[in-house]
Amino acid sequence: MTRSELEHVIRAAGAIADDREIVVIGSQSVLGQFPDAPAVLRASMEVDLYPRNRPERADLIDGAIGEGSQFHEHFGYYAQGVGEATATLPDGWRDRLVRIRNANTGESTGLCLEVHDLAISKYAAGREKDLAFTAALARYRMTVRKTLLEREGWTRLESALRKLVEARIARDFARQRR
Repeated sequence: MTRSELEHVIRAAGAIADDREIVVIGSQSVLGQFPDAPAVLRASMEVDLYPRNRPERADLIDGAIGEGSQFHEHFGYYAQGVGEATATLPDGWRDRLVRIRNANTGESTGLCLEVHDLAISKYAAGREKDLAFTAALARYRMTVRKTLLEREGWTRLESALRKLVEARIARDFARQRR
């Protein structure tokens, strides 16, 4: 997915939900901070998002421009309407959202996760694709270990998951030193 494709999804989602603020919480939120992110980080054709002021309308977005929709068939990418609770995020994440607003987003503004907040959500989810994503963020020096550990401390995690997240961060940065 490219930044302009993300902007297109933001514009469409805003129009469908009748909400000018669209929160992007999935992997493609990396494009807010890094419009030219490496291809490995832009591999997903799905944008996880929700309308900030009308979150109950996420299902409308899913139906109109979600997976298998005419939008998806025509453009090759799609939106997945989700809820705010979909991602495990550090306290204060809303204050660090990265704004996307330009001619391509029309009347809508995309609010993308800051890269360290995004990475914490991926470390906590721990799926293979999430850990490949965090490893790439570290490899391309798009995240800082110290900041990740700080944000991990601001995240509500069970003790066992906290230790696992810390180990995953350590592993990514050990690979970086090789």
